[in-house]
Amino acid sequence: MTTAVTGRAGTAVLENLTEPQPAVPQPVAAPSYRFFSATVGRVQRLSPTFLRLTLRGPELTGFGAAGDDQRIKLVLSRDGAPVTDLLTDGPTWYQDYCALPDERRPYLRTYTVRAARPELGELDVDVVLHGVEEGHSGPAASWAATAVPGDPIVVLGPDRPRPGRAGSGRPWGVEWAPPADGPLFLAGDETAVPAISAIVEALPAGRRAIAVLEVPEARDVLSLAVPPGVEVRWLVRGGRAPGEALGTAVHAALCELGVAARTAGQELEDVDLAGGVLWEVPDEGGADGCYAWLAGEAGMVKNLRRRLVRDLGVPRTSVAFMGYWRLGAAEGS
Repeated sequence: MTTAVTGRAGTAVLENLTEPQPAVPQPVAAPSYRFFSATVGRVQRLSPTFLRLTLRGPELTGFGAAGDDQRIKLVLSRDGAPVTDLLTDGPTWYQDYCALPDERRPYLRTYTVRAARPELGELDVDVVLHGVEEGHSGPAASWAATAVPGDPIVVLGPDRPRPGRAGSGRPWGVEWAPPADGPLFLAGDETAVPAISAIVEALPAGRRAIAVLEVPEARDVLSLAVPPGVEVRWLVRGGRAPGEALGTAVHAALCELGVAARTAGQELEDVDLAGGVLWEVPDEGGADGCYAWLAGEAGMVKNLRRRLVRDLGVPRTSVAFMGYWRLGAAEGS
């Protein structure tokens, strides 16, 4: 889900000037994605669905955390062999990765940094254990379920923070970009819980925000340290389909935030989820009224998009829609 882009800023050279001149700004190095070697430092089972891995290593002191929903990729061996010899840093890393033979190319799986402590060389990553007990989980969840301290792992992420990404005003791998004021709304399934948890815990006191989170069972309700003004509502899915419980709860929360007073909805083009996932993020600063951030299973996100934009008339410039995963499909290669 993450795309690496690099660039170079130019500098102007002034010569043979007799009068003092203003200092010429020096170019700021654009962040690049690189591979960080680390090990599992701690494993903590938070609930039946959530497992927290603390990753440690001296290379992580150079990790460039730039936002509360910072995405990274875990790099996992396909054949059990070490992956470090297969990877190259630099602007051509993805081309080099794609050129590897299919049987050796490592898995790349996207996760959110739950907490970053670069001064300690640590990252916390919360993993959703999709289908592990049933034996049909993906490579990342399967690896995490058996991980023990000392296990090696490679992380792909930014090497320095920088507020600005090619084509947007956000840091790389970060989509949370709310306006300076106004109410906030967040919603998602269990795959969005780590990102939403990090976001709401970092909000300033007094900022009005409602977060609605759907989790598989009651024991997955986590304790979050949110500031005054922020409300987190947990929904237990039970035997219902993913996202089924969110519809009514999302509508109710938006009514409380004054959004449902809008009447002129927008027509929406159909999104063919068979060819991918829904990922629609507005430019920074484009929010009109309440700013909303929704993530999770692509079909669920598509339904919520229809409800917000078409039924409630929420401007598309005020909502970030992100399909983190799709039922019946594995991410990437």
